Amino acid sequence: MRDFAAQPYPSTYHPLPRRDTLIRGATVLDGAGRRLEAADLLLREGKVAAIGPGLVAPDGTVIVEAAGRWITPGIVDPHSHNGNFPTPYTGEDLLHTDANEDTDPNAAQVWAQHSINVQDPGFSRALAGGVTTLQIMPGSMNLFGGRTIVLRNVPASTVQGMMFPDAPFGLKMACGENVVHSYGDKGSFPVSRMGAIAGQRTAWTQARKYLEDWRRFARGDGKPPDVDLKLDTLAGVLTGDIRVHVHCYRADDIAQMFDMAREFGFSIAAIHHAAEGYKIADLFAREGACAAVWPDWWGFKREAFDAIRENAAYLHAAGACVAMHSDSNISGQRLTIEAAKSVAAGARAGIRIEPEVAIEWVTHNPARMLGLDDRIGTLEPGKFADVVIWSGDPFSIYSHVDQVYIDGALAFDRSDPARQPGSDFELGQPSAARRGPHAP
Repeated sequence: MRDFAAQPYPSTYHPLPRRDTLIRGATVLDGAGRRLEAADLLLREGKVAAIGPGLVAPDGTVIVEAAGRWITPGIVDPHSHNGNFPTPYTGEDLLHTDANEDTDPNAAQVWAQHSINVQDPGFSRALAGGVTTLQIMPGSMNLFGGRTIVLRNVPASTVQGMMFPDAPFGLKMACGENVVHSYGDKGSFPVSRMGAIAGQRTAWTQARKYLEDWRRFARGDGKPPDVDLKLDTLAGVLTGDIRVHVHCYRADDIAQMFDMAREFGFSIAAIHHAAEGYKIADLFAREGACAAVWPDWWGFKREAFDAIRENAAYLHAAGACVAMHSDSNISGQRLTIEAAKSVAAGARAGIRIEPEVAIEWVTHNPARMLGLDDRIGTLEPGKFADVVIWSGDPFSIYSHVDQVYIDGALAFDRSDPARQPGSDFELGQPSAARRGPHAP
């Protein structure tokens, strides 16, 4: 049968040059709920080899003294537009972005990887904030925005050189104001929320028939159906091979998405933004979908007016999976501070969230959203050696990233300008030449 989730443009990613490394004496938040004091972390052949006190370094191992510093897993941004809505912004942002194919409310045939400018300075800025993995998403102007792509945050001349090998595709969907205004304001379908739901249900009905036609052909019954790239993506969701990510704000809209998923037999990996998630926190816990949220984006459109700073804490207290996301090249540089703001709001509401738990909001939980938590998101033996060394508490505004390792390779070092990758867009800038692209 046809492989609806096939990747005809394979990854050419290879880890940067690396050496086995022992990081000694740090406070470690392992992303799996543990905090270890004065602990060591051994990285061998690109994987986490061991974690704990008093580790012995094999011959030839690089030793990094980290007493007084903190270690976390690499930060995972599950909702970025780096590359397809790139910096520098020009004042004509709509001409500078390739994030939305808003010519049809169903654009399930487009793939974000085909519009990514790898020279976007946003990537190196995110790396300086500890981000090692990003999901790049299409925009939110369509009912079906297209396929997402997961990238390793390393310098490359092509997007294939950044693509996370064998990472599942995602499908970006959207509900609410963005879609209704994108098309309704032009006098085309849909002009209402009920029209949006009808458009999605119609597409899923077509995809269900398309899938059955291919299954019938695989059983030896008749000719293969005509290939339809839109329906390929939706059929890949129905077979469980493509993960669903939904842009949605209001509680009632989110509940409609869960009902639709149940009607057509697929799962939603995450609701992104989820500004009113706190109103249906029990529903998130029951459905098993993650809520990818901001701490304090509020009031920029009507469906965001009921956002509250305690949102993440209330969702967490109800047993839901919570993650921070950026949707912005600015907040994507400081996702631990986004988490810290949510933790502080929760504390004011009487919900205490320890650092060893909050770190999961930017490591383990987003990795789970992407279907990659078996490889990244925690510092456990056998997992990829994606590691951030912080100057202090990663939830303090006074701390900064000292070093970042991706697959055990030193990808960023604040003390070494040669380990501060930048973009061609930054060449020739006097300030960058004097101070390095990531100097404060």
